[in-house]
Amino acid sequence: MPIVPLHPVLAKDGLWVTELSACCVLLINDSRYPWLVLVPDRANLTDLDQLNEGDMALVMQDIRLGSRVLRRLFEPTKLNVAALGNMVPQLHIHLIARFSHDAAWPKPVWGAHPAIPYDKASRAQRVMQLQQAFVAEQGA
Repeated sequence: MPIVPLHPVLAKDGLWVTELSACCVLLINDSRYPWLVLVPDRANLTDLDQLNEGDMALVMQDIRLGSRVLRRLFEPTKLNVAALGNMVPQLHIHLIARFSHDAAWPKPVWGAHPAIPYDKASRAQRVMQLQQAFVAEQGA
């Protein structure tokens, strides 16, 4: 579970996957997209430039690791990486595997369609798939 408390929106929309060197990994509960959110385990941050140099390096390693996991599992057309925070001020980084055939392509996923939550079985399967992929990728 995350070291720092999650913003209520992240806690509501995200499913805990794992902890990395500097971030907890959440799966956004929208089955339309393989969509991870990395939340740095540092309190009271809203933007990437607030990380010290050591933490920035760790967060970037986590972003690369999460990106490799999504590429390995889903072979996306494009991998979107963004730290916006306009609606949720807590620093978090979106990693979204995008496909030329997905519901929002080529536009952003935000607000394109209502989320379609994972059903209980699919949610458990996807979280386990991601957990195993993170372990495998870290060992590679």
